[in-house]
Amino acid sequence: MATATRKTNWFAIWISVGVVVVLVGLVAVVAVLNSRATDPGPAPAASGINRETGAITFGKGPDKVSTYVDFMCPYCGQFEEAEGKTISGLVDDGSITLEVHPVTILDRLSQGTEYSSRAASAMYAVAEADPGNAYAFFRALYDNQPKEQTPGLTDDELISLAKDSGVKMTAKLEKAIKDHEYKSFAQSQELPEGATGTPTLLVNDQIVPVTYDAQKDIVANLTSR
Repeated sequence: MATATRKTNWFAIWISVGVVVVLVGLVAVVAVLNSRATDPGPAPAASGINRETGAITFGKGPDKVSTYVDFMCPYCGQFEEAEGKTISGLVDDGSITLEVHPVTILDRLSQGTEYSSRAASAMYAVAEADPGNAYAFFRALYDNQPKEQTPGLTDDELISLAKDSGVKMTAKLEKAIKDHEYKSFAQSQELPEGATGTPTLLVNDQIVPVTYDAQKDIVANLTSR
């Protein structure tokens, strides 16, 4: 009986190997992209910045007021205009500890420039480099707030705004603002549980509905008053 000689189909084998290599490569790319999406990047190193919660702290009062704000959000601008002076006074007289949480939920409304993220990154950079003048810069960001659906302030304008706010502008700080050093960190910050948007206000860890009346929203909820 004649026996047939089995021939190895090398073409099919190499095709199979190639497919496997491509699939492995795609899995690796997806894994890298996913890790980048969840990687908060470098965190600002300063005693007044909580690297876990993203809070920038001002003052050392017995009551805690926490705000979650987006620098492009017009309602945050209205909140700052209506209640910012009272909040500032409560920080200055030692009544409250203020925790500002920059969030970046409105990047889509700045014509591709990611203004919310850039401004938040600049805020973190200033709070790290010159904490004594960081609150003045925070207030200035709202005094000069751009409208939605605009590119927002440029990096150079953010730097000029910081200088005008009294911030000591070093080459390192200027580079941090232009390089958006803390953009990924800012983008990793989230609203607290139960919040639906910005501004979100908490007094002593309890969410308070914003009415744009500081006496009702904040002062009436302080335990030290």
